Amino acid sequence: MVALIRYGIATILLAAAPCIAAESLTERIDAHIAQPRFAAASWGIAVVSLEDGHTVYAHDEGRLLLPASTAKLYTAAFALDRLGADYRTHTDVLAAGAIARGRLHGSLVLRGRGDPTLSGDEWAERLAARIGERGIRRVDGAVIGDDTVFSGPALGSGWEASDLQAAYGAAAGGLDVDENTMTVALSQSGVDVAPADAAVTVAAQTRDGLELYRAPGSSTVHVLGGVAEGGATKRIRLSLPDPALSAARRLQAALIRQGIRVDGEARSVHWPVAAPTGQTIASVPSPSLGDILRAGLKRSQNLYLQSVFLLTGLETAEACSAQTSSANSPDGPGSGRSQPCWRNNLATVPKEDLAAEALTHWLSTKAIGPSSTTLDEGTGLSRHDLTTPASLVRLLTFMDRSPQAAAWRDLLPVAGVDGTLVNRMRGTAAEANVQAKTGSMSFVNTLAGYVTTRSGKRLAFAIMLNNYRAPPHSAETVPPVSSEVDAVAVMLAEAEGNP
Repeated sequence: MVALIRYGIATILLAAAPCIAAESLTERIDAHIAQPRFAAASWGIAVVSLEDGHTVYAHDEGRLLLPASTAKLYTAAFALDRLGADYRTHTDVLAAGAIARGRLHGSLVLRGRGDPTLSGDEWAERLAARIGERGIRRVDGAVIGDDTVFSGPALGSGWEASDLQAAYGAAAGGLDVDENTMTVALSQSGVDVAPADAAVTVAAQTRDGLELYRAPGSSTVHVLGGVAEGGATKRIRLSLPDPALSAARRLQAALIRQGIRVDGEARSVHWPVAAPTGQTIASVPSPSLGDILRAGLKRSQNLYLQSVFLLTGLETAEACSAQTSSANSPDGPGSGRSQPCWRNNLATVPKEDLAAEALTHWLSTKAIGPSSTTLDEGTGLSRHDLTTPASLVRLLTFMDRSPQAAAWRDLLPVAGVDGTLVNRMRGTAAEANVQAKTGSMSFVNTLAGYVTTRSGKRLAFAIMLNNYRAPPHSAETVPPVSSEVDAVAVMLAEAEGNP
């Protein structure tokens, strides 16, 4: 009888232990987000077990919030599923004219197709060599950088004008080079811009302090002030005003090094102006989509993810164009055609619009509706983007169960190890454990990904802090904003039992 009672007590205690652990975790998170400094802020948190799907923790998990760069998870997951990790785009050179006796009677068109990784001179040298192999020794026209493939503005929808000068706000067009950035070096001896083909004008003004300014759409960099006597050289990265022109100039220089004469001056063509057409005579492939996404997510590189987003729109348009409509299925929503294939004139529709529509439709098939996630672009830089923590966790859960699961997790930064998490959560249970995408902008800090608890339970989580203006910094009392969301991830990593 005693043994039976003891067995019953043991059974009760074993059953109660997970509840105690779960309550302890809930209390710790609740206490953290209830601190007075968050009184005017908005927290949204969702944590789900990847083993059985039960909710481990939730706080306003259905509230729409700004995701910042955790929005890149939607772009990456959609692209992986739609295009595949081995997908590659390419950059082409077209001969816009007849070729006779080694002479091109026309121009060379350098047509980009959204490869965000072109850098330095190597790609241009490869293209120039292949053009030489075609027997061309002289070009009557010019090298024309063609940036029109995405049929829309190079700026992401909702990007703010104040972001466009910065390197992180570099436009993502069809023809990109050096991540569409340049470096301005300021010293006592003057101002240098690299690369030299950056196509900018420098206007210096004497004043106290030091500031750079370039108006949106302008190629003039205003240097306000200068470096004090004895001061070190200052280097500041800015976005390129015309990446397609810089790329055209780079190819032209490579052609000249190959001994190919080019009579005209390099120029660029942008939407909505139509670019010349012609016969493709040279091409270079991009890295694989998997490699682009890995670099993009690890570094939170806006240009890479916006380019991938636009590529999904381009591929959607091309797939739709290949479809044939049945006689009894008129074009239009509900016609039976794949969304967004019901649209007319897909070739001229901005590919960002098509990508947004295709992503919305894809998410709806994963039970993530437009009322819980809306994305106008692919990076999270726009303040028009909204999502809920529950939607992010639903996406993470889907990807963890997909055939792409291993490749997917390999794309994410690892706490204390690499990417944007390399210096975060070191010396905690989250180090080398949390795999997650970061997100930050003014008054926003987010983190979404995976963690394994101390007791070996695998969780998917989304932690979103919005509308938070940190109190004046004090090393003793106010931690950095990123550590506020990290603290919750660390609590998850430290969880015992069966949360």
